[in-house]
Amino acid sequence: MQRDASTGIPTVLFGAFDRHNFGDLLFPHVMARMLPRSDLLFAGLAGRDLRAHGGHKVRALAQVAASLRDRPVNVIHAGGELLTCDAWEAAVMLSRPEKMQEAIASLADWRQGGLSWARARLGVAAWAPYTLARESFPQAVHVFYNAVGGVDLDERDPAMRAEVLAKLKAADDISTRDRQTKALLDASGLATRLIPDPAVMVAELFGKRIRQCAAHSAISRILDAFPERYIAVQFSADFGDDETLCEIAAQLDRIATSSGLGVVLFRAGAAPWHDDLTCYRRVLARMRVPSAKIFSSLNIWDICALIAYSRVYCGSSLHGRIVAMAFALPRVNLCHPARTRLATKQTAFATTWEEAGVSTAVEVPKIAEGICDALAVDRARLQHTAEDLVTRYRQGFDPIRAKLC
Repeated sequence: MQRDASTGIPTVLFGAFDRHNFGDLLFPHVMARMLPRSDLLFAGLAGRDLRAHGGHKVRALAQVAASLRDRPVNVIHAGGELLTCDAWEAAVMLSRPEKMQEAIASLADWRQGGLSWARARLGVAAWAPYTLARESFPQAVHVFYNAVGGVDLDERDPAMRAEVLAKLKAADDISTRDRQTKALLDASGLATRLIPDPAVMVAELFGKRIRQCAAHSAISRILDAFPERYIAVQFSADFGDDETLCEIAAQLDRIATSSGLGVVLFRAGAAPWHDDLTCYRRVLARMRVPSAKIFSSLNIWDICALIAYSRVYCGSSLHGRIVAMAFALPRVNLCHPARTRLATKQTAFATTWEEAGVSTAVEVPKIAEGICDALAVDRARLQHTAEDLVTRYRQGFDPIRAKLC
């Protein structure tokens, strides 16, 4: 258990790192390195062991809260789009593969049962269960929200919005990772700070570990296959209709032919609603160029290495982009056809932290054009952004360090 060196107060690190999602699994690693102590207590909504994928052994929040209810404790929300994940969405993403359809079908029960349904499914009676009520830890000394996002909070159910705002008002410190979320919270009378996402630190803190992955078979086989490097490509399962997949294949054929680069498809998440190998296989079946492969490893350090050794990243994952930013690599996000006119966490982050002229996001029919534009950006500009983000994150995290160290 994590304990404050001077006071013996345990520190709970809470987040959505209880499922396989690339960014969420990186957050606790960054937090553990940024705080000068060991043995953090990692808590999620579900108890899971993700160490086989480079994650952590995570305890269920309900159990952690019960064990620490009468003790002083510090709580840090580790980061991510925590403010707008409702209980039903959380239950689906935490479901086992064989239970996913059952979880999806429980939407009507969730709408009818509300907080009682959430307590029964997740052990927490909350509309937005990845935001903690201070009452969960009645003796809490400090409650922090670190670089959280919630770009569409104003579009969520009024009861959920009210709950999230009440929890935030009870916190000691709130930092957000994009200007859109900050503006929404500021308009509600909250005092917030703007800092980058924790994953901007991966090259700075874990560069050596990630480079060592290149010697492992999973990465070395890719590097052997593509000595001139490759485009790291990723997209979520909701891109999986035939028309969209056909267009993705055609666009990747076009840019692979014009650039001479290979194409490597990888998953940035294996939890429900994330990425699907079947979609990738369908894209490869439609491609004409032979220089395309699927990268199967789900280990987060292998994924970091795959991006770090690529020539450019293109995908729907925000953290695919952020890791590319950390390694000063060209990048462009991919817009889902149904959300091209809506603000997303990807565009909110990019418009907050990228320099003018750097590609933010493209629609599927413009993948080749977007990758070409990304490759044309001066590498010195990308390096400047990477270094600036590290500085800004360190400065932004200092208020938490100051209170816990």
